[in-house]
Amino acid sequence: MPQKKNKKLQPIQKQLLPADISEETLHTFYREMLLIRRFEEKAGQLYGMGKIGGFCHLYIGQEAVITGVQSSLSDGDSVITGYRCHGHMLSAGASPKEVMAELTGKVAGVSQGKGGSMHMFVRGKFYGGHGIVGAQVPLGTGLAFANKYNGNDRVTVTFFGDGAANQGQVFEAFNMAALWKLPVIYVIENNQYAMGTALSRSTAIEELYRRGAAFGIDGQRVDGMDVLEVKRVTEAAVSKCRLGEGPILLELMTYRYRGHSMSDPAKYRSKEEVHKVRDERDPIENLKKLIVDSGYKTEEDLKKEDKSIRSMISEAAEFAQMSPEPDPSALTTDIYMDDRWVDRKNV
Repeated sequence: MPQKKNKKLQPIQKQLLPADISEETLHTFYREMLLIRRFEEKAGQLYGMGKIGGFCHLYIGQEAVITGVQSSLSDGDSVITGYRCHGHMLSAGASPKEVMAELTGKVAGVSQGKGGSMHMFVRGKFYGGHGIVGAQVPLGTGLAFANKYNGNDRVTVTFFGDGAANQGQVFEAFNMAALWKLPVIYVIENNQYAMGTALSRSTAIEELYRRGAAFGIDGQRVDGMDVLEVKRVTEAAVSKCRLGEGPILLELMTYRYRGHSMSDPAKYRSKEEVHKVRDERDPIENLKKLIVDSGYKTEEDLKKEDKSIRSMISEAAEFAQMSPEPDPSALTTDIYMDDRWVDRKNV
């Protein structure tokens, strides 16, 4: 007699998951990663139509990194990153409409149209995308210092890329964080090409998780294409930081499917390489397979989910395009101006 299909994950799969993982959590991760993927695809379309100006750095392929990390944090914890920040915004709880409106420079955007693709914030939770390579590392270290100074158990996650890993300010921040045992997790999103140079051509020691060793900072390399592995390792790192055992360095091995920015044709790598990663390591497709194989959802269920998210993103794009642009008077608001400069202008 054929056995009834088990709705739960098989034992061998359970051994690969954190102890508290559930099928609902798998589903949540799938939705969150798919939301980021569809948002970024639409952003790329709008950029191509001339609706988004300036720079635009897409997160397609790296969705498991922020999804797994964010799921390990609690209220009061903070995140800061560089300019590839759309996914971080959505993961922090910003609405697709507000983020898309910001990308298109509209007043309904999260920064009222002034920040654009590279400078967005969620008050008290996400402290920005930053346009200067590596600048977020000392800033994130400062956030962690504030938490320790105030005597709370909050943790800061500071993201930066493999390209920023060679910045001098990164090592200065490492030294200070280690000296003061700050509650900060440094996450290197190693997508292997920085702005367009393979890691092997720019960095003498490619194991970037070893970069903290000179300061006594523990490091670990993680499969950044596996959202469950990211969650498991980040949860452990967060727990250590809350116990005063920070800082910690995590190198998450990931891959971006598009160029460094929308203006980058990415000729420094082959199409075959990109297709191979998509076919074998895509974080969304692999999680989708796990969900379907567990019997929790069917292929048809997840297709409906995708359709719903696509509809949501289309609404966000329509909202952004229909929203008004900021009034010209807004150019002089929210800006620090030195009184001496103002006096000179009035002379």
